[in-house]
Amino acid sequence: MQNVEVDLGDRSYPIYIGEQLFAQVDIAGLIKGRQVMIVTNETIAPLYLSALRDQLPALQVDEVILPDGESFKTLDTLNLIFDALLEMRHNRTTTLIALGGGVIGDMTGFAAASYQRGVDFIQIPTTLLSQVDSSVGGKTGVNHPRGKNMIGAFYQPKAVLADTDVLKTLPKRELAAGLAEVIKYGLIYDVEFLAWLEQNIDGLNECDPELLAYAIKRSCEIKAEVVAQDERESGIRAILNLGHTFGHAIETEQGYGNWLHGEAVGAGMWMAADLSHRLGWISAGDLARTETLLRRANLPVRAPDDMSPERFIELMSLDKKVLDGRIRLVLLKQLGEAIVTDSADPDLLRETLLSN
Repeated sequence: MQNVEVDLGDRSYPIYIGEQLFAQVDIAGLIKGRQVMIVTNETIAPLYLSALRDQLPALQVDEVILPDGESFKTLDTLNLIFDALLEMRHNRTTTLIALGGGVIGDMTGFAAASYQRGVDFIQIPTTLLSQVDSSVGGKTGVNHPRGKNMIGAFYQPKAVLADTDVLKTLPKRELAAGLAEVIKYGLIYDVEFLAWLEQNIDGLNECDPELLAYAIKRSCEIKAEVVAQDERESGIRAILNLGHTFGHAIETEQGYGNWLHGEAVGAGMWMAADLSHRLGWISAGDLARTETLLRRANLPVRAPDDMSPERFIELMSLDKKVLDGRIRLVLLKQLGEAIVTDSADPDLLRETLLSN
């Protein structure tokens, strides 16, 4: 087992990474009260719910099992968590445990931030994407038909347990979606990690446990470093959104869940790299290097054919990173270094959108 610390003063917390973490981490010791509400979904519950309950024998453990899928990341589904908490009379010393992927983690965190004005929660992410991204950093929320993650809160967990064993049951498409976020960290922050990914992407595609453990650990280290500097995304943390403004437009247009988040981000990162090249910041070789790695990770590198530049810009204008009516994009000054800008040449942006 390896640990990464998210350093946020009195709200700091550990990320545990390894195999068979239920046997290694005293989960009950992370809980201050006597009540626990496990939030999971119909896919994950048959696989891991019983094992988690077995780790909490002396506590009142209740559960709410939600439908599975990004399309259910809504206020209506969120209310099912509140209904369960109230029906089971959970008080403000309760702890919520998110057992699932990013949708479950985001909704459970938002419920924890809101229930009785804030209760503890623990993240047990069960997808690669959620282990390296959404479970770390305290972003919680739900989608709105007009935009992804537009309703939510910054609220940090008490701990994150990233068990690599659960990735053995992960469909290949979900694994690829998680690798998109792993590749992102190399592109924005650590060119040596990017080179390591290029050398080891085939093993990661095959779920090699040692390679996955290192990829998760390094990804979490990078995110923890960035979040510690800028918890509420008023500065450097925005670089973690490489490809996301493009990607969220794809998700919104295609319908949540039809393109997985990581798939949309993969296409979005290529578009960000392409625009960075058109601006003269990265070379043609760097752009080709980015595209090759994304393709080797089994990710799409082009947006859907039916999305026009006008529709892209319309949806990108609704992104929560828009400020004073200007679209802010995360682009690459060079591989391993990202910046946030609202002054990209609109003609070059349109050329990128037309290049799909």
